[in-house]
Amino acid sequence: MNPLNAGDKAPAFSLADQDGNTVSLGDFAGQQLLVYFYPKASTPGCTVQACGLRDTLGELKAKGVAVLGISPDPVKRLKNFEQKQSLNFPLLADEDHQVAEAFGVWGLKKFMGREFDGIHRLSFLIGPDGTVRHRFDKFKTSDHHQVVLDWLAQHG
Repeated sequence: MNPLNAGDKAPAFSLADQDGNTVSLGDFAGQQLLVYFYPKASTPGCTVQACGLRDTLGELKAKGVAVLGISPDPVKRLKNFEQKQSLNFPLLADEDHQVAEAFGVWGLKKFMGREFDGIHRLSFLIGPDGTVRHRFDKFKTSDHHQVVLDWLAQHG
């Protein structure tokens, strides 16, 4: 696993969202975008993380930041997650994990004595020019949104 760093160009992507619409990185050209990767919709940690972003989306938007969540879940599972949690931002289906691989967040994981490939929980703030401004990799699911807001408060 070799995740993107600040200064790296964000890889172009186009994925289906929870409604089956195609969403591309290029759709956000000229604005800041928080792309967060999470392992599986509707699991406890992913739900806490998504709800924190949902509840602070107004603050993020006020700072000029849009939010996209990406997981290897199918569109139908993402739609259920969105509806159940009243999420207010796009969730993208990366079923073949090509976008996760391009961002360097797909790799070996260990859980309860098992080893398997999966998404590592990282997020990237992409600047208006399409480069990574910051990689968030040290946070708890419950405070991810606050870590992002704190960073934005310090760095604009």
